[in-house]
This record gives sequence, C-alpha cells and structure tokens, in this order.
Amino acid sequence: MKHQFVIIGGGVHGCAAAWRLADAGEDVLLLEAGAIASGASGGFGRRGVRANRRDLRELPLMRAAYRIWPELDERLGAATGYERTGGMYLIEQETTGTRGGLIAAQAHAEVQTRLGVPTEAIGRDRVLELEPAVSPAVRGALYCPLDGTADHTATTRAFAEAARKRGATLLEDREVTAVERAGGRVTAVRTARGERFEVGTALLVLNNTGAPGLLRDGFGVDLPVWRILPQALQVAPAGGPPMAHLVGHDHRPLSVKPLPDGTVMVSGGWRGRWNAGLRRGETTEEAVRGNLRTAAEVYPDLAGAELLHAAAGSPESCSADEIPIVDLVPGTGNAWVGTGWTGHGFAIAPAVAESLTAWARTGTRPDDLAPFSLARFGRIPHRAG
Repeated sequence: MKHQFVIIGGGVHGCAAAWRLADAGEDVLLLEAGAIASGASGGFGRRGVRANRRDLRELPLMRAAYRIWPELDERLGAATGYERTGGMYLIEQETTGTRGGLIAAQAHAEVQTRLGVPTEAIGRDRVLELEPAVSPAVRGALYCPLDGTADHTATTRAFAEAARKRGATLLEDREVTAVERAGGRVTAVRTARGERFEVGTALLVLNNTGAPGLLRDGFGVDLPVWRILPQALQVAPAGGPPMAHLVGHDHRPLSVKPLPDGTVMVSGGWRGRWNAGLRRGETTEEAVRGNLRTAAEVYPDLAGAELLHAAAGSPESCSADEIPIVDLVPGTGNAWVGTGWTGHGFAIAPAVAESLTAWARTGTRPDDLAPFSLARFGRIPHRAG
C-alpha cells in the first residue's frame, strides 16, 4: 500500500503534522507503535504553552504558536483545554549564574518583547498583585501575559481525530522496524507486523524517543539525543490552587500550574529512574519529596497538600544543546526528523507542524526551522541509501 506522506509517531507532533497535511488535501498515513497520546504527549494534568525564558532560537516558533493556539478548538472541532492564563517566572536572587536573577530580568524582558513575546520585568509589589500567595523570598518576576496551559492528551487526540476526519489513515500498534531506501530517497517502511507501506513524497520521523534508534538502525545516523524521565505530580491543597498563572522559577527546579478540578500540577526538572525489568520509568521517593518541598518553599499554602498522583513513566528526548532537532535526515532527500524536544516541545507543536509540513510539501525550509538543523552539531556521519 502506498501513501504520499508517511508519519511515524502518534504524539502531539505526529498528529499535528497529520492534521496539517490532511487539511491540505494530502494522502497521509500515520503509524504509532502503541496508542495515540500514549507517550510523552499523554498523561494527567496540563502542559505549559510557554514562551517565557525559552531559548531565543525558539521564540519565532512560539510567536507563531501564540497565533495558532486560540484558534485550535474551532479548527479541530474539539476541545484542547487551552487557556491563556499568563505566565510568571519568579525571581528570588539578585544574581543567578550568568543569565538569571533580578539583574538580568529587564534585559530578558526587552529581548523577548522585541522577538514577539510581550514580557514585563516586575517587582515584588506587582508580583503580589498577580500572585498574592507567593513566599516572602520572591523579589520579582518576568511576566508574560500571553502564556498559558492546555490539556496535552486532549490536544493530541483532537489533532488525531481531526486528521482522520480529513481523510488521514492513523494506525495504532504499528511499530516501524525497518526503512527501505533507494537513490537517497526513502521508498517504504516495514512494521513489526510484517506490513510494508510505500512512501511517495515524504517520511516524517516524529516518534520522539524512538527517533534516535530508528535513525541509527535505518540510516546509520547517530543523533546527539538521549532519554530523560520527567517527573510530574498532582496535589490537592486544602484551600485550592494558591496560584492563578503558569509559574516557573529562576533558580529552583519548579513549575506549578492550577488545574481545572482545583488541584495543582507540580513539576520542573525532577527526574524518575528507568526500571529495566519492567521497561518503564518510575518515580523515586527522594525526587517526589524534593519536588513537594520546593513547591512549598515558593507557595507555603502547598505545604501538606495531599499527593494524588506521581508519575515519571513517559520518556522524553533531550538534545545536546537542549533545543529540538528538526531537519532532513542526513543522506536523504525526502525524510525529515523531529526529536530532542527536551521537555518543552508541546507548546510549539502547532507551529512546528505548520512549518515542517510546508517544508515537506515544497522542499523549501522555513526560516523559523533553520536554527534546529543538525549542522549545528558538526558533520553527522550516515550510511548511504
């Protein structure tokens, strides 16, 4: 069976790309090894739609994402849970490393604003107007009124269903195990079920942590990408969420966001461990305790909150410079890869899909994807097709 566009991966990036292509009238097949939204794009809680303190190279994509997110529910015909809450990046110290602290706040605000992300550097009085329950240690913040949150599972499934309605074929339990090539082009992929699907125009490898292995085995390409296990907690404070915004922190490993059911999602850089026997990620008591303690240090009302859920079972891909890889696969002219999202790929997914599918259809790379080229890592060896 032949399809013009074949996508590997049923997370938010793969499903968003399938929708974009199908919406443009293209013939699309998406292959997911498990179930749609079963990996890093699924699970409880919400994800940040955040521009604040991103790598500057990502801000053109985030500017595009700001435009797309408010329209998605209507365009997809389903709820994504998107809400523009505003985002706060709390600051306690005068100086944090070389890039943080109060001393750097105004510079970050000015640069982000010039790059299309309206940002204010605010002092403690203004912080208390917006977030009255923060610790007395908080001295200021970077405030991005256009930041927000969305339900990542609902968003991924909404993209998938919209793609189906526009004619795309989405097949679950279809692990891709082999890639066929000829003359520098991908011609077909094979699955663990023994199926063979021919590729007409392009192959998009968007299966996150599975992409490095597929590129290594199928193309002889070793990506500077590894697997991490982000930890996320859901807690129930006695008085409800003490914060109203998407909140990050200048030097503490912390991200907190209120959830619609009156609970709070707590995360921000804490990691789980890999259980080789069970072949899955799991939380550690030390990391859970540390994350809860840090949250209570910043929001004292979170002290003693009931822990409802703790998870670290959804692996994420991390790149050497902590920004994504979105590029042609070396040695090919019709295969693209997107990986290395490093825990912050969800917010930009609608914009990545818009630009990546345009590139795959026209052959011209959009300017906003240029920073994510593999060339930044030097020459990547590859096996000839």
